[in-house]
Amino acid sequence: MNKNAVIKAVNSHKRFLISTHVNPDADAIGSALAMAVALKSMGKTVVVLNEDAVPEWLSFLPKTEWFKMSKDVRDVVYDAAIVLDCGDLSRVGSVRGLLRTGKPVINIDHHKTNDHFGDINLVVPKSSSTVEVLYGLFKDMKIGLSKDLAVLLYAGLMTDTGSFRYDCTSMLSHQMAGELIGLGVKPQDIYTQIYDVVSIKDLKQFMSVSTQVEFLSGGRVACLELRQTDLKKFSDSFDVRDKMFGLLRSAKEVGVIVIFNEVGKTRTRVNFRSKGSVDVSLLAARFQGGGHAKASGCTLDLSLKETRKVILPLIIKELG
Repeated sequence: MNKNAVIKAVNSHKRFLISTHVNPDADAIGSALAMAVALKSMGKTVVVLNEDAVPEWLSFLPKTEWFKMSKDVRDVVYDAAIVLDCGDLSRVGSVRGLLRTGKPVINIDHHKTNDHFGDINLVVPKSSSTVEVLYGLFKDMKIGLSKDLAVLLYAGLMTDTGSFRYDCTSMLSHQMAGELIGLGVKPQDIYTQIYDVVSIKDLKQFMSVSTQVEFLSGGRVACLELRQTDLKKFSDSFDVRDKMFGLLRSAKEVGVIVIFNEVGKTRTRVNFRSKGSVDVSLLAARFQGGGHAKASGCTLDLSLKETRKVILPLIIKELG
């Protein structure tokens, strides 16, 4: 798994650029900032860059002020780059333009569709999350876990395991959670900060959008189209896709959930979730996307209507 190569590279360099994927979630932000905290504890110089800002719903996490948007940075001096929670390098977006030839890229991830784009690759598909990969790495590096590190790691672990409900949750996930709680993490507080902060306005709009869900193929496929006008009605702190997936997972007949998100007139983001045997990462990979067997996504340079015509028959075929 190249842990030793990562440790050697970290020990060999002084200045690091850290990045993660666009539209970062809790695992992405938690792992990027945890890596930054760990490196700084070793006396390293760190710059954390992302195409997008930290979403409001994750602003409670420690050290989010370290997150800088790539549009505000013209150049960065570094010895090595560490990219976390990205299946391929294109997922860092505009940060890619700041990477320099001759500067090694360390790729740390847990997605099985990762294409091993780094000069050094630590990719552990059996891990529930990238923060779980870092947890093992920090152990090997003899890095003590501070309260800030514990909170960052726990937030990524809790969300990527679906609050310890998803198939990716392992014995190690629970052991890790137990140790982090022992360091002062309060699970209820983090859960409340992430999930229990919905405004009445957002809730009403969510209830309205939920009536647009379609159930196809005898109820085995749940489908929703989200247009740009729909998304603009929600506050920045409300992740309508995440909330919709959570709602639709409770329908016992549903095997696959797909949300078509209009990015532009000829560009559509597709997010998949699977409850059964369908490996949606394989569907996403057909369109240069990726992710997990149960959760993945891709982007098509087609209109929302055209994307729907391409994707839905493939899902129904996979369901048999």
